[in-house]
Amino acid sequence: MNAPRPAAELFSLRGRTALVTGASAGLGARFAAVLAQAGATVFAAARRLDRLKELADSDPRIHPVACDVSQEADRTRLVDTARAATGRVDILVNNAAASGETRAEDESPDAFAEVLGVNLTAPFHLARLVAEAPTEDGAPGRSVINISSILGLVTAAPLGGASYSASKAGLIGLTRELAGQWGPGGTRVNALAPGWFRTEMTADLFADERSSRWVERNTLLRRGGEGQELDGALLFLASDASSYCTGQILTVDGGWTAR
Repeated sequence: MNAPRPAAELFSLRGRTALVTGASAGLGARFAAVLAQAGATVFAAARRLDRLKELADSDPRIHPVACDVSQEADRTRLVDTARAATGRVDILVNNAAASGETRAEDESPDAFAEVLGVNLTAPFHLARLVAEAPTEDGAPGRSVINISSILGLVTAAPLGGASYSASKAGLIGLTRELAGQWGPGGTRVNALAPGWFRTEMTADLFADERSSRWVERNTLLRRGGEGQELDGALLFLASDASSYCTGQILTVDGGWTAR
């Protein structure tokens, strides 16, 4: 067992390489910035390269990579790009997601499959690529962080979506299974399950007075979340602070699921 580290160093990511998908806006952009601020070299991936370049301009430790996670070749290229540049990948944040239709009756089987492809198949493949890559002797164990949702735990009808909820619940199951399979090799796999946060995806929700009040009424803290309120949870799972934590679902929802 390694000697205890000073508390101030537990959350440091100096010398580590991180991948963040869906990093062009919202929580993904915030995740990339926070990991870079903690010292990591971050490869920020998304389809909108112009936005990624704006993000990279804010911190030299952030490197933009155009990537459509629905495409297998793009996923492989993302991991290869990071490894070619730094020789390692220590942290993977599977954040990219598609929302799908709200009403199950409006969603075709093909559309349902497309959402699962982005939200579940892509995270699985990226996690496998990262876990299978060789590591240096003495390197810290890898951390895979799947961004699930409270909609993978409870229904949010009438605002939910069948494909989205199914994919986020599947991501929770995938997290636990991969944690079980890869734990002996030192790769930790955990999930973050955010509640209602103000992002590009939820802009219409919070812009509507009725739905905004619905969120406030059903959240114990009586408000939606702000992006920075996930910073601590992300750093905990990415860093050595959670070195004995795997297969867990860390819910950050203002008390929504505790009702």
